[in-house]
Amino acid sequence: MAGGKQTPRQRMMGILYLVLLGLIALDVPDSLLDAFKHISDSLSASKTNVETGIDQTFKTFEATKLKEQPVRAQPIYNKAKTAQKLAEDLNTYIETVKKKFIKESGDIDPATGDYSGREDMDVSVRLMIQNKKGDAYILHQKIDETKAALLGLLSAKEKQGVNLSLDAPAPPHIAGFPDKDWENANFGEGIPMAAAMTALVKIQSDTKNAENEVVKKILGEVDQAVVNLDQFTAVAVAPTSYVIAGQPYTAQVFLTASDSKSNPDITVSGSRLPVSGGKGTYTVSTGAEGIKTWQGTITVKQNDGTLKTYTTPVQTYQVARPSAVVSPEKMNVLYIGVPNPLAVSAPGIPAEKLRLSMSGGSISQDHPGHFIGKVSTVGTATVSVSGEISPGKTVNLGSTLFRVKRIPDPKFQFAGKSGGTTSAANVRAQDYVFAKLDNFEFDAKFNVTHFTLMVIKPRQDPIIKTGNGNTLTGDMHSALGSVVPGTTIVFKDINAVGPDGSTRYLDPIVINAN
Repeated sequence: MAGGKQTPRQRMMGILYLVLLGLIALDVPDSLLDAFKHISDSLSASKTNVETGIDQTFKTFEATKLKEQPVRAQPIYNKAKTAQKLAEDLNTYIETVKKKFIKESGDIDPATGDYSGREDMDVSVRLMIQNKKGDAYILHQKIDETKAALLGLLSAKEKQGVNLSLDAPAPPHIAGFPDKDWENANFGEGIPMAAAMTALVKIQSDTKNAENEVVKKILGEVDQAVVNLDQFTAVAVAPTSYVIAGQPYTAQVFLTASDSKSNPDITVSGSRLPVSGGKGTYTVSTGAEGIKTWQGTITVKQNDGTLKTYTTPVQTYQVARPSAVVSPEKMNVLYIGVPNPLAVSAPGIPAEKLRLSMSGGSISQDHPGHFIGKVSTVGTATVSVSGEISPGKTVNLGSTLFRVKRIPDPKFQFAGKSGGTTSAANVRAQDYVFAKLDNFEFDAKFNVTHFTLMVIKPRQDPIIKTGNGNTLTGDMHSALGSVVPGTTIVFKDINAVGPDGSTRYLDPIVINAN
């Protein structure tokens, strides 16, 4: 049982396992089988704890080194993941062996909380030995291969002092007893199923400990590189150079390819900035309007202990008063009864952070920066805009006054005409009348609700018919069906209702048939 960097508790579990294995030759009482279960449970718990530590190590590396130094850290990260994969492959194989034991001897017995066939003295030999063709010999080979592959991921310097606990040594010679190889010592004659399963759990625990040691060695490589600070350039980066008054101005001051271990002294106008991960954060209030400038100074310690200073280019930003522009997307007024699209923008504030309200109507967001206004009363409506400039802080960005009008009256149409002449054949072919708006930006539909038709033929009394809706009645079809050139068609008493719900009284039209 090789040492490796095991905890005292893990080493004690290994020694206790050997002692219990030796007692098997004397007897296999329940108390001894219970002891194997306790050891298995303890080793499983230790394995879980180590696995949790490995996962946390990877997460920390991913959140820091891999983000801050991707070019240098990615190959190291990939190599550590290879070590994890090697250990996982061996662990997966051992799980398949354990399933064979359970299939042969039975699963957990609820009464004891242990395997129902834990005292079975034959299953281990049958599955694991089989005239040197069983799983024990395959497992031995995989242990050796995994250990060699894990060590192969380390440099010669990193291997110094490394003694992985993952091993499969034959037990030492004992005078008066025949020598046994590792396979028979752990899975041979007289080994109950409980002891064999404990041996497998111990190998899994040793595998996880070996993985942990190798992964930490590999990931530690990222801190071994020496950075030549003479090749660095001072940089200052601000998210924006246009800031609304009351909104803080924030910029990062740092060295390109900066190392997380470096601790530079960064100042602006003599004031030291807070530094994290080699980067300083410059924050200043923006109460006064105007164009502002600043310059950062970075002082770093060289490998020889001397100090070197870098300065950033002069940075410029503008502070402006809050403002917003609200523009109608179709007309310069708002119309009753139709959705009025409005485009809203505010310099320095993302569109999704804008909030609008309307007096004399209602307003809702269509998509970021675009809203729909609805009004119901002729007069004026005010659209007010506010914006979130920081979490929990909202400022008023101004308001815009709009005129509110009714949609214009439509024109009555029959046979495609609102007056003038058309052919008698065209008149006779019609079934409907219409009320339409020409040259209007909105899709505003009007429905004819009432009209009177007069058909005046030469030297005959006029035919007068009244209809509701936009469809000609049967009597109207009969009257129009006899139209000849020279007939005059008059529509009067015309009512129509539009999107705003109000009734419009439209002008009469006169059409002459030719």
